[in-house]
Amino acid sequence: VTLVESGGGLVQSGGSLKLSCEASGSWFTIYDMGWYRQAPGKQRELVALVPHNGIANYADSVKGRFIISRNTDKHTVSLQMDSLKPKDTAVYYCYAQSSRDYWGQGTQVTVTS
Repeated sequence: VTLVESGGGLVQSGGSLKLSCEASGSWFTIYDMGWYRQAPGKQRELVALVPHNGIANYADSVKGRFIISRNTDKHTVSLQMDSLKPKDTAVYYCYAQSSRDYWGQGTQVTVTS
């Protein structure tokens, strides 16, 4: 499974960005799919996750501001990020659980005050 991310970039506080991720590869089943992030000097943390045919769950820090959407048939997941804050600055990684855990290459999100 290969995960290809797009989106990210530089935005001012209060702005919006959208991240997208597409999974590709030979025949596979993806269970969980979502986004993690890692800020400088910190551990990677969950942002939002959608189980296969399940209900999305979010980190408390992004609830009400971020929305995750998943298309199971197309093996895609996106993350709409609104009301961004400087503390959201991090490298964002797409994640998929199949036969094992898979990660995208990461995309930088920088929010300036």
